[in-house]
Amino acid sequence: MRPIVPFVVVTLMSTLAPAQTLPVPHAITDPKQITSTPSALVEQNQQSLSIEKLYMTRQVGRASWSADGKTVVFVSNISGRNNLWLVPADGGWPTQLTVSDQRQSAPAWSPDGKWIAFMSDYDGDEQWDIFIVSPKTGQVVNLTHTREIAEEYPRWSPDGRYLAYTVKPKTSSVYEIDVYDMVMRDVKHITTGTPADQLNDNPIWSPDGKQIAYTQAQAKGTDSNIFLAEIATGASSLLTPHSGEQIYHANDFSPDGKKLLITSNAANGYDNVGLLDIATKKISWLTKDKWEIRGGNFSPDGKRVTWTANVEGNTDIYLHDLVTGTTTVLPLPKGVNDLAGEYSAFSKDGARLLYNHNGPTAPPDLWVYQLAGGKSHQITRSLVAGVHSEDMVEPFLVHFPSRDGKWTISAFVYVPFNMVRNGLNAAIVYVHGGPTSQSVNSFNRFIQHMVNQGYMVIAPNYRGSTGYGREFQQANLFDMGGGDLQDVLAAADFIKQTGFLDPKKIVLMGGSYGGYLTMMGVTKAPDVWAAGVPIVPFVNWFTEIQNEDPVLQQSDLATMGDPEKNKALFHDRSPIFFVDQIKAPLFLLAGGNDPRCPKEEAQQAMEKHGIQVDVIPEEYVAESVVSGFLKAHVPPADCSCSLTE
Repeated sequence: MRPIVPFVVVTLMSTLAPAQTLPVPHAITDPKQITSTPSALVEQNQQSLSIEKLYMTRQVGRASWSADGKTVVFVSNISGRNNLWLVPADGGWPTQLTVSDQRQSAPAWSPDGKWIAFMSDYDGDEQWDIFIVSPKTGQVVNLTHTREIAEEYPRWSPDGRYLAYTVKPKTSSVYEIDVYDMVMRDVKHITTGTPADQLNDNPIWSPDGKQIAYTQAQAKGTDSNIFLAEIATGASSLLTPHSGEQIYHANDFSPDGKKLLITSNAANGYDNVGLLDIATKKISWLTKDKWEIRGGNFSPDGKRVTWTANVEGNTDIYLHDLVTGTTTVLPLPKGVNDLAGEYSAFSKDGARLLYNHNGPTAPPDLWVYQLAGGKSHQITRSLVAGVHSEDMVEPFLVHFPSRDGKWTISAFVYVPFNMVRNGLNAAIVYVHGGPTSQSVNSFNRFIQHMVNQGYMVIAPNYRGSTGYGREFQQANLFDMGGGDLQDVLAAADFIKQTGFLDPKKIVLMGGSYGGYLTMMGVTKAPDVWAAGVPIVPFVNWFTEIQNEDPVLQQSDLATMGDPEKNKALFHDRSPIFFVDQIKAPLFLLAGGNDPRCPKEEAQQAMEKHGIQVDVIPEEYVAESVVSGFLKAHVPPADCSCSLTE
């Protein structure tokens, strides 16, 4: 058994009033204040930070408590594939439970402890089936057997007889909610006939097992509601009537079944946490801050609730006492701290919380927090293969104005150790996907590798990113590839002013929507970039909407409009029509079975401009090829530092 090791970054618990403004971290606004840390212990091109070594560091995913609180099931690629593993809740050696070449996710332990439900797809095609596995024998049973229908995120009823999950036929844009009877082996449809531009998500069982609360979201991503479904009749009632566009998301039932813990931006345009009284439909707000705050769970006794607060890409976990009204932030290191557990982060006895810690120098790992003692202990260990946290860099948080002056753009800047401010160095503008996503203060293997190779990296949160409120998130609606691209260019402007860089040695790269913005950048601003690396991009709005998954099709129609009515806009924002403007060498990566950005999108660019397109089976191999491409075309400056000198 591993000893309980408390975090030492924060030594005292702090209390906050529910509506008090959260502390804002310091952000650098002057590029000249960006510095490089000298270190005699880290050298450029260090073997321990090679792509091969970094991808030996394992990934730890979703997890669930056992009913007795003695064991945790989690997803990990320890064996090379995302399978299910078991580990003692007190810490110890993990045991592999499932063995499969197909990825598995969302493990949920049955209330009687006899089965663990999970989902698995086929070669990454996102056509998931629901399976169960015995934690004692390893026996695996496929419950759904539907190759053309995706069933996702199973949730057990309190008595363990039923499984609720979301379901979507391959050709449909709608997620419905079904319930599977483990005794009768049949399926009941809880929602049916949902409009094509809506989807149902996150079924939550009431404590008595007679109802399910769920969230129904608009494809545009700007409006959603919470509904309550009766299992016996299938009838649903609306709990969040409202005018205008507002987000409501159900998180958990109170133990007495009278309230829901919810997340909503209805109070002030930012995600906040409240208690929704089911009988009156009234909301009592627990937070009213201007950051991204998301609800967690009720404690088993109903006296406390949890939530997380994302402030400038760092996420903390909070524990709120409903009796005294006091809120306590858990003493955890900076980074992304998320509540874990498919049902609840609380153990059944309410004495412990399961959470995932992830920081810029620490990959995601599961930890258990003891509420009585205020201490945590680690139960998974991802950082292996001689990779040391102290050899990696922590980023600077920076702010800079958008080019049109409408927004303050937030970004993380990673600076190599021992980088000289001589105007000779190379840099990468690293663009996140989504666009409703965010670059956060988390572990990124590729960034840490490239920084060790000698590249500065900036990861901007352009308009349309999450984490900064409703107005900022919606600022790129019907303007995709417009203002957000200008924010990416502003990120390049910012790092040029640090004095470290050769302005002719800046690379643009990103994945999915970030890959799209990369293609837009190298076609619309070709003189800025020394190289481009679009990863699984789309390049043509017209064909993307024709070929993509129906859910994404509805989303794109809702956020960019009708391609027939907006032909000029769609043409202007489709880089395929401007590939003749590309001046920088380009390396384009496509996913062979990607339903979001089909490989046909990349092939268009190849056919029109002779761009190299590779389909590579292993992620770390792809990243290694990208690293080699960049070092060949945009070589970093030599820091003239070596541990052997």
